[in-house]
Formats: sequence, C-alpha cells, structure tokens
Amino acid sequence: MGNILPSSTKVVVLGGGVAGVSCAYHLAKFGWKDVVLLERDQLTSGTTWHAAGLIGQLGASSTITRLRKYSLDLYKELEKSTGLSTGLKQHGAITVASSKERMQELLRQATTAQLSNVEVEVLNKKRIKELYPVLKNEDLVGGVYMPKDGQADPVGVTNVLAKAAKQLGVQIFEKTPVKKILVKNKKICGVETNKGKIECEYVVLASGMWSRQIGEEIGVSVPLYPNEHFYVITEPIKDLPKNLPVLRDYNACLYLKEDAGKMLVGIFEPNAKPAFKNSGRVPNDFSFGEFPDDFDHFEPYLEKSFHRLPMLENVGIRKFFSGPESFTPDTQYLLGETPEVKNLYTCCGFNSIGIASSGGAGRVTAEWMINGYINEDLFSVDIKRFQNFHSSRTFIMNRVTETLGDLYGMHWPFKQHKTSRNEKLLPYHHELKRAGACFGVAGGFERPMWYALNGEEPKYKYSFNYQNWYPSVKYETINARKNVGLFDFSTFSKFDLYGEKTHVELQKICTANIKNEIGKSTYTHMLNEAGGIETDLTIVCIDKNHFRIVSSAATRERDKSHILKYLSNEVKFYDVTEKICCLGLFGPKSRNMIQTLSEDDFTNNNFKFSSGKYVHIKDIKIWAQRISYVGELGFELYVNKDDALNLYKILVNEGKKFNLSHCGMHAMDIMRMETGFMHWGHDISPEENQYQAGLKFAISYKKNVNFIGKDALLKIKDRKLDKMMMMFTLKNSKPGEPLLLHEEPIYLDNKIIGRTTSGNYSFCFDKNLSFGYVNSGNNIDSLKNKNLFIEVEKIKYPAEVILQPLNNKNYKNS
Repeated sequence: MGNILPSSTKVVVLGGGVAGVSCAYHLAKFGWKDVVLLERDQLTSGTTWHAAGLIGQLGASSTITRLRKYSLDLYKELEKSTGLSTGLKQHGAITVASSKERMQELLRQATTAQLSNVEVEVLNKKRIKELYPVLKNEDLVGGVYMPKDGQADPVGVTNVLAKAAKQLGVQIFEKTPVKKILVKNKKICGVETNKGKIECEYVVLASGMWSRQIGEEIGVSVPLYPNEHFYVITEPIKDLPKNLPVLRDYNACLYLKEDAGKMLVGIFEPNAKPAFKNSGRVPNDFSFGEFPDDFDHFEPYLEKSFHRLPMLENVGIRKFFSGPESFTPDTQYLLGETPEVKNLYTCCGFNSIGIASSGGAGRVTAEWMINGYINEDLFSVDIKRFQNFHSSRTFIMNRVTETLGDLYGMHWPFKQHKTSRNEKLLPYHHELKRAGACFGVAGGFERPMWYALNGEEPKYKYSFNYQNWYPSVKYETINARKNVGLFDFSTFSKFDLYGEKTHVELQKICTANIKNEIGKSTYTHMLNEAGGIETDLTIVCIDKNHFRIVSSAATRERDKSHILKYLSNEVKFYDVTEKICCLGLFGPKSRNMIQTLSEDDFTNNNFKFSSGKYVHIKDIKIWAQRISYVGELGFELYVNKDDALNLYKILVNEGKKFNLSHCGMHAMDIMRMETGFMHWGHDISPEENQYQAGLKFAISYKKNVNFIGKDALLKIKDRKLDKMMMMFTLKNSKPGEPLLLHEEPIYLDNKIIGRTTSGNYSFCFDKNLSFGYVNSGNNIDSLKNKNLFIEVEKIKYPAEVILQPLNNKNYKNS
C-alpha cells in the first residue's frame, strides 16, 4: 500500500488486523497524522481473516458493552464515508437460556445494557420461535434479543478502516515484518524492519497472537496465547429462512449464523486446545493458516447443534475450520501502556471477539496515547492488571485451556479460575487452609475469601441468589464488630520510597497534604491531569525520608507505574509487596489482645488513630499502624516475611482468649461498605473525580504545591456536579434477595437516574446495601421519601437513600 518507508514518524502500529487499523485510524482522526502501520504479510493475514464476524453489543460489563456499541456505530458510519462495504447485516442476535441460572445471567446483562442505551428485548419460548422458526425451543427457559446486532465481513471491516485511515494520512506498509522494537532508557525510540529502521516516539503492539513473544524479546509481559478455535460451514440448506438472527446457545457452547443460505456453527468449549503446543511459539510465517481437522474434539458440540437446530442433522459439511485465536488469563482485552517500556501501548488479546471490539478498543487506545491518560473506567482491560508471571509459558498455556470456555461459560459472581493456581502463597497459607479458608486470587496471591464453619467444605457454590458463604461471613463480620477479627492484608501492594526529596515529590503527585512526621499516615489520591482518580492509597512516614505507600492488591502494577511516571531519580523506589506481610487485628477487643503480647503502649493517648510505630511482639519487630478499612478499633501489623508465620501463630494462640475469628475478604468488603468507604475499581476510577465521589476531604489546597490534577479540580470545584455518589439500602432486605453486585440501574419512579457501583448484604445491620452514582439534579434531600428503585434481573426493588453509613462507631477515638 505504501512504497518508501519513512525514516521517522510519531507512531508505528504493529499489526494489520482489525485492531491495528482501528488504532491507526483513530490516532489520525484525533490529530496524530504522522502514523505508520506495519504488517508483516498482508492485512488480516493473522486471525482477522477467519473471524466469524459477529457484531454483538452486549458484554459481561458495561465497559465492554460501551466499546462494542461504539464499534457497531463506527462501522456503519465508515461504510458511508469510504464507499466500501463492511458486509454488515443487522438481522439481530438471540441468546437463549436452557437453565434458570443462565436466564438470570442474561437478565442481568439486559438490565445493565440499559445504562449504555443498547436495545434488548427479553424473550419467552414463544417469542423465540417467532424470531427463529427453525429452532427447537421446548427445553428453553427464555432468552434475549438484540435487534441491532448482526454480522459483518472481517476483511471488509478491516479494509474500510484502512481506507479511512489512509484518507487521514496514515501510511500502511504490507510485507514489512518488524525485526525488533528499539528501546532506549526504557522508552520507545524506534523499530527495525526488513526494509530499514524507523525512528518513532510510540509503538502500538496490535500484533494479535504474536504479541506475547514480541514483548518477551524486549522484556515486556503480554499475557495472551492462542487456542485452536473451531467452526464448520454447511452445504446450502434448502429450507433455511433468510436473514435469521445470529443465535447463541451458551449452555451448549454454540453460536450459529446464517450466511448466504448456509449455516456456520462455531463453539467456545471448556478444555480448549492451546495451539502450537510443541514449540510454545507462533511461527513468524503463519499467514492465512489453518490447523488439521480434529473432528473428535468438535463432534460432541456438533451433536448439540443438531438438538438446537434439528435441520442440521441431515446437512453436509462444506468446510471444517480450525484456526488460532488468542486468549488472555481473564478473557478481557489488553489495552494501555506497558509498565516495562514507556510509550509502548498494547491493543490485543480480544478473546475471539475482536471484530465486535476493535472499533471501541482503537478509540480508547488513541485517546490514551494522545492524552497520556484515559478518563474511563478501563481497569478491567488495562494490561497493568497483570504481572510478569502471567505471561510465562506454563501459566498462560494452562490458563487459556479454561478461558476460551469462559467466554460462553457462566459468568458467576465471585467466580474463581481453576487452572494456574497457587502461584504465590502466603507464609502461613497452610495454616489458613487448616482454619477453613476458601481461597481466591488477588494480585497473583492466594488469599482467604471466607472461612468454612463446622467442618463444611471451603468451596464456592456459585449462584445469582443466596451465597453459600453467607453463614461464614455473617459470623466473621458480627464477631469482628463484637470481639476481634484477624484479617490478612499481606496481598495489599506495598512500596517503600527513600530520599531527601521523597516528601516534596509525593506532595506533587498526591491531593492530600502528606504528613512529614514519623509515624503519621495520610489517606490520599493521585489524579491525572483532568482530575480523574488514578490511585487510592495510604502513605505513612516510617522514618526521616522514608515513606511507605499501601494500595490494593489488584492495582499493584498500575499504581507502581503511575507513581514511577512522576518520581525523579533522586527518590529510591522499592516494591516490598512480597517481602513484608501484614496481619490486621480489628474489633473492640483488639487493643486488649495486642497489649497482652507486647510491652509497648497501645492506649489511645499514646497510639492515636492514623499513626504508626515500631513495636515488639514476643521479640518480633513489627511496624504497627492504627488505621482501619473496616470501621473498627484495630491495628495493621507489618512484619518481615520470614517472621510472618511465627507472628500468625502467636496471634491465633492468644486470640483464643478473646474469641478471635479469622476473617476473609468478603467480610472486609462488607464492613468497609457498612462504614462508607470507597473501593478503587468499583466506586472510584479515572472516570470520577473526588467531588463526585464525596472525597473532597482528601484534597488540600492549603499546601503550596501545584499537584497533578489541581488545575482541573479548581475548575470542577465551582461547577455543578454531573453525578454524585450516594448510599442506598433496599426496603425489604433478605440475604441474596436480590444479590446486589454493581452496574444495576437506579430509578426515580420510571426514569433511570444512575447506576450502582458496589453491593453487599450487611449481616450486622440486616440490610441490602448499595453504593452508586446519581445524575445531576438529584441530591440526598431531594431523593428522601421518593420512589427509588434498584433494578436487578429486570425487576425493580424499592430502595431508599441513606444519609450516613450504617456503621457510625467512633473507632478513631476509642
């Protein structure tokens, strides 16, 4: 497409699939015209060419739904502006449910879709038959119909995007493989191709299934790997109705689409087959490639297609296809800047839904690059949610055998993966296991979610209603508020900063006035230039010129990246997450308990809230902090990893005298909501600012520092808020009736006025509790005594706004 390779450009996009051309198009559209796209062979020759081309708007989260909806709208728009065809046919899509639980999942997705203005119709068996007359419906519970969904030609979509990109000045070069990405001082400086070098400031890794090994060559972790993906195309079917909707039967792992009188039958099955298993690498010359037939693997699902569509049983197969599709550890995309190399962005890992996703993914990638941040809640697709070990060959090849099936598997609340587990264990893991812990994964660690009672099996029994762990967490939360609970916080991210300029530089990146006094801690946020909340953390001054930052387990790489982006070389930064453990003692008896173990003074007069100091427990040196994420008197005890097991045993043994209970993460999450505390990634994100979230107390304009985001905050400060965080309870509360999670619409009468962000059942207060943002024009006073509802599974439940947190205990001055 291009002739002479330029010697320099601003951005090089690697990969000529639908994702790469979408990135290039959006970069040029938003003003960066100096963009070169390099494709090692021909456009679409990797995996795009053989995609099924389904354009479905409804995703597992509102973030994914929003990106998919944008993709559909974009493809329609570009067809008109380029004069080329995407092959888009909007005949709708139907997803059917053959079990009550599957129908619940579809109803939840249909409810959330309203927040993105996606049109969805809930179907009964009769209506399904009307829309899809050749389908067998006797065993169905129901379904949902998206009338504006459809299918497109993947090559056509890519060519439309490529033409639109070239019209804006993008240069596209085929048959131009990149030998090496050039990096200097951990920053992109160019690429080396078979036709010469190109100097550049940015690279976008949109190389699909090759992205992991390309990243590996320069020390960048890109956790994805290809599986074999199967579908068949039938011979023409005489009596097949034209213009049938796309059909998905998740319980049977099937998708079916009519195409020119034939049917394509595809599967997303459990126990998938990793591709290129012998070498563990995708060959560089694998273009328009296919794998040998594996009919034995496909046959059980073909049988299921006969059940759902009986007319298929007597139809011949024209084409059996098996080709590679890359999958990630959690079936979400990989977008954003890599933590290892500055100005290297990823746009890959689309888990076989790249056609439906790439329009939106290309847009946010371009905005992210141009602005240096993104004011959307995209953590679920941010590559920085992962760590280096996630891309190791052993981990990723095992995990993708499960995640391909997850695409059509049940999206249960609190679901845990089974493959590639026990990567990181706490020093007292086996003791927690003996105490009845059911483990989940956070930040790569196995951490206790809840503790089984009375010898029951510590295992999730997944449900959209009552949770089998409720009795355990009821005991844990009530006991922690009555006696004392032992929480493990070791998985939380911990960063130690040293140097004379540490305080000065923290003041520049934090919104609060960071206390520069040994033992004092500060709750604060870090913002982007537009005022969006990038981090949520606590900073404590441990010694002169020594500060420790503590944030959540899941945001370790992301928070680290954000902090290092602004620190100078004069501040020494150490990630001590895995060197230091933390055990939390919380509850009204926690002070009495710890005082029996130490000669140090833990009284309120000598150990104020929000302070810390070194203490000794049975000759073990510990940094103790008196802060609380659960709204109780208590202490966080930081200890070297080598001493952690000993400390744990001491606490458990002494705790017997004080009715100590082990408490898991579910208990912590419920208790933080009872106390009105926000959680980054649910309640706050770059999509929100501190005024919207009710967190303006963490802003200090008094400190004489122009901290990052301050100028934006000063403008926001005097504006009318477009949304506001509020707390709600349901009027008729029973555990799991309904199960409140997040992304449920909030109604005033019959109008949606907001969305929920967190949900839990409070056993201490017998309330179904929810946090959420309400749109401008509404406030707590105006909503009191009004007809409020929270919608779950298309049912509106009466709710009321509450003025203050359920837990108002004065734990700070206890």
